[in-house]
Amino acid sequence: MAINKAMRIALKALSYPDLDLKKTYKLQRQMTNAAHPYIKPLYEMWDHTVSLIDHDIPVRVFLPSKEVTVRRILIFFHGGGWVIGNIDSYTTVCSNMAKQTGHMVVSVDYRLAPEYKFPAAPEDCYAVTKEIFMKVTELFDIKQEDITLIGDSAGGNLAAVVSLMARDRGEFLPSRQILLYPSVGNNHSENSPYPSVIENGTDYLLTAKRITDFMELYKSCEEDLQNPYLAPILSKDLSKQPKTLIITAQYDPLRDEGELYGKKLYEFGNEVEIFRMKDALHGFISLPRHFVHVKRSYDLINHFLNK
Repeated sequence: MAINKAMRIALKALSYPDLDLKKTYKLQRQMTNAAHPYIKPLYEMWDHTVSLIDHDIPVRVFLPSKEVTVRRILIFFHGGGWVIGNIDSYTTVCSNMAKQTGHMVVSVDYRLAPEYKFPAAPEDCYAVTKEIFMKVTELFDIKQEDITLIGDSAGGNLAAVVSLMARDRGEFLPSRQILLYPSVGNNHSENSPYPSVIENGTDYLLTAKRITDFMELYKSCEEDLQNPYLAPILSKDLSKQPKTLIITAQYDPLRDEGELYGKKLYEFGNEVEIFRMKDALHGFISLPRHFVHVKRSYDLINHFLNK
């Protein structure tokens, strides 16, 4: 459904252009959790932890149903600007993802900024992904090539970054990744090289200011903004990356950088599919499953996974 005049007015009112995220992120975490209540009995899932030397990383595992023998895994990294969101607020999304794709979904509760700044989040996501790759055959009788990374927004960033880290460290290599309206750049100011930041940066819920505030909370220092593990589009070498599906949203400030990242992946010899979801806003995968953009996304995702 196209965005009509009344809807545009409502979106503009909800975009909170003057909200200071750096002062209110704790309140917004509480509001996000309250808006997505966690009701465990409704889902085929269980909780687990991946233990590192100095901390544990919670994960939540979702199954399509008790009756299905699962042969493939989606490792999911949630959105929220590396600052808000968690496995509870994404439980409905991941439950639906498991049912729609027939995959086991493993949702990673990585550490959040600003308490844990870059590179805590990608290191947590890498550690969980490595654990799954190293033990998947033993634990689940699933092949490594049947593991796909997937994430939305900041989680799309983390999926892309884990794939880069995996290539660079040589311990494992994902065969597929799905990036939903990913954040892959580092400039969302009025001088941004991406037209969508200017066109969609004020009136469509996710604002350019909000993205900039997220990055300010996430980075440890100014030099981090030039690090490809924070902004993967800056990587000078995007070779040997997984087969990639990128889905962007028409009215999203992150639209153009996500699509350009896909084109750069292709230029380095990778297999890439890029789709722009018409009339969609950032974050649409969290909408109820009957929404048209969610249905279309899973049509694309399943086609990509089952080729």
